[in-house]
Amino acid sequence: MALFKRRPVSAPGGTMTLVEHLAELRNRLFRSVLAIAIGTVVGWFLYPQVLDLLTKPYETGIAPLLREQGLDATLAITGVGGALQFQLKISVIVGLVISSPVWFWQIWAFVLPAMHKHEKKWAVLLTGTGVPLFLAGVGVGYLVLPKGIEVLLGFVPEGWESILTAADYLDFVTRMLLVFGLAAEIPLVVILLNRIGAVSHSALVRARPWIVIGIFVFAAVATPTTDPVTMIFLAAPMTVLYFIAEVITLFTDRRRARESSQWSDDEASPL
Repeated sequence: MALFKRRPVSAPGGTMTLVEHLAELRNRLFRSVLAIAIGTVVGWFLYPQVLDLLTKPYETGIAPLLREQGLDATLAITGVGGALQFQLKISVIVGLVISSPVWFWQIWAFVLPAMHKHEKKWAVLLTGTGVPLFLAGVGVGYLVLPKGIEVLLGFVPEGWESILTAADYLDFVTRMLLVFGLAAEIPLVVILLNRIGAVSHSALVRARPWIVIGIFVFAAVATPTTDPVTMIFLAAPMTVLYFIAEVITLFTDRRRARESSQWSDDEASPL
């Protein structure tokens, strides 16, 4: 017990020892888990509102269309403890979303001390940009969600009924929104690779046709549906974001070239 009560002593030169790193990691993990637990409790009380939000695309956009086609698609909860498990799962998801600023910052707070000053600036900038992009991608996925469900339920044979379990529906919605949210992060990945020198603007230009093809292949594979409309709704924004990232890498490479040229001139001037 004394090990957890003693304050770790910094190593000479201000660097952290292994014990200090482990203690820092333990504290960051504890704060993150605590934030997620508090967010889960909040999600438990917000369950009715969140449930209405998740089922609204189905009830307002899909159910009327299915009734016109003679299909009776019903959302059902199976099992004695199915309702409890479903509410717990939604509460945990809400808790992760609500507490994301806290646990995301705990990750950066653990990593930032090892970075240089200019790297910290870019890390904070990319983090602040990544959250809005992710939320925008989730928003697009939420708008496309009814179309995807309509296409999949359209394969139900005539005369049959489609009984959707709440767990299956939640998994489908979560996967759909997550795919769109992560796809919106593509410009950050490209910019980050360019910042660390892994790829250059000229290399991106040469690989542009293959990258665009890869985006459409990813959209076709990643989307839970099989219809081309959903694929285009995912691939088109990804392509536009990639072009924006490509323009940013152009200016970054030009600035890097000017700085390199000035440094070379300063070194050559005494000769």
